[in-house]
Amino acid sequence: MALRSAARVAIVAATYNEKYTSALLENCLTELRESDDRVTVDVVRVPGAFEVPMMVKHAIVKADVAKRPDVVIALGVILKGSTAHADLVGTAVTNQLLAISCEEMTPVIHEVLLLDNEQQAFARCIASSLNRGREAARAAMNMLHLLEDAGELQSMMRRASSVSRTASIIMH
Repeated sequence: MALRSAARVAIVAATYNEKYTSALLENCLTELRESDDRVTVDVVRVPGAFEVPMMVKHAIVKADVAKRPDVVIALGVILKGSTAHADLVGTAVTNQLLAISCEEMTPVIHEVLLLDNEQQAFARCIASSLNRGREAARAAMNMLHLLEDAGELQSMMRRASSVSRTASIIMH
C-alpha cells in the first residue's frame, strides 16, 4: 500500500565488514525504491557499528525541520570473535538505538546484526531468503504507515473533540 504523503527515511550504515554492510544497504535501498516513490532517503556511512547510534541521533536531532527523518534505519554487521568485544558492542548499540527511538519518538529500525560467522552474514546480507536489508526497508515502510494512521487518528480525534465542544457551547 502506498503512503498518502511524502516521507523521509535516514539510513545510517557502518562500513566495517563492508562486503556485508554494503549489501545490506543496497538491498535496503532497492526495497525502499520499489515500495513508494514518495520516500526520500538520506544515507550516512560511519566507520563501524559502535558509531551508528551517535549518527542516528545526529540525523534526528541536528536535521533541519524539513529534513528530519520520519524513520531511521540502522545497518551494520558485527562478527563474533574469540573475545566478548562483539557482544559488548552489540549490547551497547542495541541499548542506545532503543533509547534514541524512545527519547526522540522516532522509529529506529535496528539491523545492526551480531552474527557468529561469515556464513550467517552472507545469508542475512547478500542472499535473498533472510535478507535483513530488505526486511529493514519493509519495517520502515510499516512504521511510516502506522505513523500516518496515528496522525489520521489524532486528526479525527481533534475534529471530534472540536465538534463536541461546539455542540456543548450551543446547548448552553
